[in-house]
Amino acid sequence: QRLGVLHVGQRIEEQAEFEKIYKNAWADNANACAKQYAGTGALKTDYTRTGKRTQWGLIMDGWNSLIRYYKNNFSDGFRQDAIDLFLGNYSVDEVEPASPLHVKKDWKFLALPIIMVVAFSMCIICLLMAGDTWTETLAYVLFWGSASFGTFAIILYNGKDFVDAPKLVQKEK
Repeated sequence: QRLGVLHVGQRIEEQAEFEKIYKNAWADNANACAKQYAGTGALKTDYTRTGKRTQWGLIMDGWNSLIRYYKNNFSDGFRQDAIDLFLGNYSVDEVEPASPLHVKKDWKFLALPIIMVVAFSMCIICLLMAGDTWTETLAYVLFWGSASFGTFAIILYNGKDFVDAPKLVQKEK
C-alpha cells in the first residue's frame, strides 16, 4: 500500500492472479537453477505452483530423481570440471603432454551395461513367456538371471571405473 501497488484495504491474499503469476515465476526460476546445477528440473514444482501435492508431481519427482542419480554418477563429471576451470580451482601439470580431461574408455564401459540389460530383459521375457515345462522355464530364468547378476557384480566390482568423476586436480591450499 505504501508503494501504491495495492489500494487501501486490499490484501495480498485476495490477489489470486498475482499469486498465480508469482508462484509460476518462482517455480520456473527453480527449474532453471536446478537444470544448471543437477541436470533436471526442480523437485516439488507442482506444490510450488498450486499449493497441492499431485500424483503426477510425485511421478515426475521420482523420474527426475532417477535421472539425477544417473547423471550425477555416470555423465556429469565435466560439470565439476567446468566449475573448477571457471573458478580457477584446478592445477594442470605443464610437464604432462596429454590433456587431463581426455580419458580413453575401455570396451567394458559399453559392453557390460548392454549385456546386463539384455540378460535382465531375457530373464523377464522367460518369466512372462513360460516354456513347455516348468524345468525348461526354470533353466532359462536361472541362466539369464545369473548372466544379469554376474554382469551386475562385475560392474559393481569395477564401479569406480564407471563413475564419471571430475578429472581436474584441485589446487593445494
